[in-house]
Amino acid sequence: MAMIQIGSHKLPARAVLAPMAGITDLPFRRLCLQFGAGLTVSEMLISNSDLWHTRKSHLRLAKDDDAVRAVQIAGADPEMMADAARRCADMGAQIIDINMGCPAKKVCKKAAGSALLREPVLVESILRAVTAAVEIPVSLKIRTGWSPEHRNGVNIARLAEDCGIASLAVHGRTRACRFNGNAEYDTIAEIKQAVAIPVFANGDIDSAEKALAVLNHTGADGIMIGRAAQGRPWLFREINAGLEGRHVAPPSLGERRDVMLAHLKALHRFYGEHQGLRIARKHCAWYLQDINNVDFRRQFNRLEDASAQLDAVQSFFEQHGKKLQDAAA
Repeated sequence: MAMIQIGSHKLPARAVLAPMAGITDLPFRRLCLQFGAGLTVSEMLISNSDLWHTRKSHLRLAKDDDAVRAVQIAGADPEMMADAARRCADMGAQIIDINMGCPAKKVCKKAAGSALLREPVLVESILRAVTAAVEIPVSLKIRTGWSPEHRNGVNIARLAEDCGIASLAVHGRTRACRFNGNAEYDTIAEIKQAVAIPVFANGDIDSAEKALAVLNHTGADGIMIGRAAQGRPWLFREINAGLEGRHVAPPSLGERRDVMLAHLKALHRFYGEHQGLRIARKHCAWYLQDINNVDFRRQFNRLEDASAQLDAVQSFFEQHGKKLQDAAA
């Protein structure tokens, strides 16, 4: 299989990380890259760049070291979107990603995100404005349509290609579906048939087996992993191996502990102890979602000191390891 190329950027792997607000910050993107993600995209920035002076926006614009730097923007005003793209490019972005896939009410109330799928004329204005504003490649994330009765993803995809969009990520649900029910991949397969640009299939891909099945079903060039990577950044390693016909064992308890500790330390450094502590809590819940840990999480969420969080995680894994040994004896 040929390497996926977005503009001049050749991706080292076919599995990429979806941009997720409040999750795909720099520490998490770095972690996913270490485990083999072919590309990561920043958290969404609103198109009104006058509001980027906030600490939150500065952190979202943080650079990805040597990795290709893709920055996602969202909005419904073509001129503001073009200006946001220019500013991102000036600050070092190498790919601009336009969000027309987010179903969040906060975003859709502003007629941005997947709400735009109802308005193809406005979609075209935004895409033409952004692609004309920058010399770097522009990618687009969409859903299969506005609602199950209005799956216009194929038309939007053709429009995007005509406007100069360099690659497309498609989530296998409509705006109305939000994250309910199962993703459907037939529309993604139709989109892949309709355009020549790279297409990434997205939605409910949580294992190497599912990744391979979705690629075979849709003919997509790559896959985009979102929620399944929360607490499982090693999923990229497993998928990359699976796509090469290899199997890698899931991480040992010791590796899970080490990854989690490194992630928490990175969050403390990146955000500062006060905010880092709070953000670490949700990641802790994701890392331990398959282990009975209600009492531990309750205790962990009360901790107000970074070193106490790290000590608690270390202790939890020691105790859990002993339980497993005792059960096996």
